[in-house]
Amino acid sequence: MVQSYDGIIIGSGPNGLTLGAYLAKAGLKILILEKRFEIGGGLATEQVTLPGFLINTHAVYMPMVDYAPVFQDLQLERTYDLEFIYPPVIMSMPLADGRSLCLYADPERTARSIARFSEKDAGTYIEMHQRFKWMMDDFLAPATYMPPKPALDAVVELERSEVGRAIDELRLKTPRDIVDDLFENDVVRTLFLYAATMWGLDYDLDGISFLVPLLINRATNYRLCAGGSHHLAHVLYKTVVENGGRALSCATVEKIIIENGRATGVRVEDGTVYEAKKFVASSLDPHQTFLRLAGEENLDPELARRVRDWAWEKYSLFDVHLALSEAPRFKAAELNPDLNNSLMYVVGYESQEQLIDHLDATRRGKLLTDGGFNCCFPSIHDRRQAPPGKHTGRLSQHAPYRLQDGGPEAWYRIREEHALRVINTLTRYAPNITEDVIMWHNMSTPLDIQNKFPNMVEGSIKQGAYLPFQMGYTRPNEYCSQCNTPIPGLYVCGASVYPGGLCLMGPGYLCAEAIVKDLEIKKWWQQPGSISRAIEKGVLYY
Repeated sequence: MVQSYDGIIIGSGPNGLTLGAYLAKAGLKILILEKRFEIGGGLATEQVTLPGFLINTHAVYMPMVDYAPVFQDLQLERTYDLEFIYPPVIMSMPLADGRSLCLYADPERTARSIARFSEKDAGTYIEMHQRFKWMMDDFLAPATYMPPKPALDAVVELERSEVGRAIDELRLKTPRDIVDDLFENDVVRTLFLYAATMWGLDYDLDGISFLVPLLINRATNYRLCAGGSHHLAHVLYKTVVENGGRALSCATVEKIIIENGRATGVRVEDGTVYEAKKFVASSLDPHQTFLRLAGEENLDPELARRVRDWAWEKYSLFDVHLALSEAPRFKAAELNPDLNNSLMYVVGYESQEQLIDHLDATRRGKLLTDGGFNCCFPSIHDRRQAPPGKHTGRLSQHAPYRLQDGGPEAWYRIREEHALRVINTLTRYAPNITEDVIMWHNMSTPLDIQNKFPNMVEGSIKQGAYLPFQMGYTRPNEYCSQCNTPIPGLYVCGASVYPGGLCLMGPGYLCAEAIVKDLEIKKWWQQPGSISRAIEKGVLYY
């Protein structure tokens, strides 16, 4: 007997769960199918070191908690035990000489930290902070949760307002151009360039530098999910279940069934067929969704060509996960005690040149023995993530998927050696992190990311590179960026869809908007206030 649902969602990552929660609450009978044993996708918190140590093995820094509509619409923090931790110190860069640069939630405190390196840059920061917040509030944040527009329409929209024109002026600059134009001190430039590029934005690429104000603004707005990132997945799934939906794990979709040109269901690996009376939505990457599951025979040749042209990211991540008997004590904290309570640390870079050398080496497939990275120790801020008196750590370094010497398989040979290099770099800045303090370590290579999350091809953590022809209306392509596709009944809702990855929950939210519109279902949620205000100001329009 064929099991029937109103809608079937392939993949239970943050976007699949967001879509499922909205549509289940809209009264649709929803089934979410997940290949892995556990739901959540990149919202993964696992005990990969020792029992009782909760390690956030993928997503850890939550960037858009203060803007994403899902939190307000679903009342996640009010209804459930969801909590986000927002420490006073967000991003810090300790230096070998004992100095440090800290970015605080309070811009005045950040300016005072910058002033130790440059009084001029401290004043510039205050002006930049206000300007980038204006860009976020009036344009960038609301636009993140609105459907993208074709290129010419987008240009017209930008030119309609002062804030749009200010953002457009940055588009043809590179991230390095923007940072160097703003700041004079090399240490200050280094940290802000890292903040602008840490999610794979090329430091020397123009065309999409409108993201730089967003990424630098977020550098003082990242949050930590209490209880581990996976707790957010649990809370989203509670909303699905409480509204009549369900998820099946260990369910590998083998085929999207297309009858008379329309998506009508899916077949999973064991042969079970699930009927979708109203829609099928995929949160997988374009290759899997269209070429493998829908089948190229069901695609227009131009759509098939655009899907095959999809480019993966040049940067992936090499992560080292730590179980520690004590928290790190940074040498630089002797001059600034705030440093030991930062959410994120950027270590191993003493100059902008070192950062650029590392990014260039990664693009060539080369590993540096002394490359820097960002790291965090969540248990400092959330005691639930480690046993009493103990701590967790995560060291996350830009790394190539395809190594210059040996290709991706070479990671199996050198992963342990490289993990020790990364740990040794941390020890130079936090000398107490020795073999005696490290109770256990585990690591994840770019190849491991692909093996664990098959939709992150080549370790592509955002399901595809951020490039001018893969952003906005062309993410993933001009045929599918509105979440519906040329195949009736088939929708896309993953990180390869506008606005992209990084737990924005934007693709899932926008897909819910598209589906209720197409099915003529009454929306139970209201337009976000940020969008309403932007429309009233004439900055954005539908």
